[in-house]
Amino acid sequence: MNLELRHLRVVCAIAETGSVTKAASALGLAQPALTAQLQRIERTLGGPLFDRDRRGARPTALGELVLARARVLLPAMKGLQDEAARLAGSGDAPPCYRLGGVNSPILGRMVHRLAAEQPPAQITTLASWSVDELAQLVAGGRLDFALTGVCGDASPSAGFGLSWQEVAVDPVLVLLPETHPLAAHDEVRLGDLRHEQWVAAPGDGCFSDCFAAACARAGFTPRKVYETDIRGCVDLVDAGVAVALCQATFRPVAGLVTRRLAGIPLRWRLLLGWHPDSPAAREAELVLETAKAAYVDSLAPHPAYLAWLPRNPGFGVRQPSGVRPG
Repeated sequence: MNLELRHLRVVCAIAETGSVTKAASALGLAQPALTAQLQRIERTLGGPLFDRDRRGARPTALGELVLARARVLLPAMKGLQDEAARLAGSGDAPPCYRLGGVNSPILGRMVHRLAAEQPPAQITTLASWSVDELAQLVAGGRLDFALTGVCGDASPSAGFGLSWQEVAVDPVLVLLPETHPLAAHDEVRLGDLRHEQWVAAPGDGCFSDCFAAACARAGFTPRKVYETDIRGCVDLVDAGVAVALCQATFRPVAGLVTRRLAGIPLRWRLLLGWHPDSPAAREAELVLETAKAAYVDSLAPHPAYLAWLPRNPGFGVRQPSGVRPG
């Protein structure tokens, strides 16, 4: 016998009334029929669910386990049925947003805004180090939107037919321990970091080539570059083993500081992509505006950068500009 929701209702009724007889009356069943059903349930679960005597029925340890699960599952199923009935009656499906991100510090804030503004919305996220992987998932209909970044004026791969819109553009910053000799400066020359070791998160874009080219223009070749996840990058910088490049919206970390690179040798453009023929395209303008608002939210912990942006109108959220790979 397979365990069904009606069997869980029987177990709950016996526990709530304290006897099989009272539970049978509450459920509109004959007492012998309910007793036989309880026995089948107990055989399925592998042991007695109640200790029964003249004083009534008390849950065993196994019974308590089943009751704990049933008291979660039954209300959840009732909620699902009620929500499905409302949806069937209205004919309107709740909005669905399937978002993918590559090392994006604003994805969480996007989810927060979408959920707050549209409580019925179904929102899922997927993280990846690969822009191409996310673009492929969007093109294949498994994601609705991809949030990623590109170096300078580069564009994501044109092979997936996605439309891309700019969310914001920032100078790339350097992440240093607050005890680093250069941490006292507002700006750091890239050439002054020639003797440092570096750490970076993985990715399939052109950033590593852009970084190597920027170092070459500054007159040096970067020393060893460690590759690890974001937490590993933070740990290595905090330990004084390496320094890292980071986005301007990088969440502040105690003991570490971000500093602008003099002359802005590297820029990072944050982009939102979707397939123009997908159902999600109808929501693209809303999601793009949400992404821009999430970016602005992410600037709150960075007062120095906020003060810098008005003096540098080519950065931050700019006038709309599309990027449509052919």
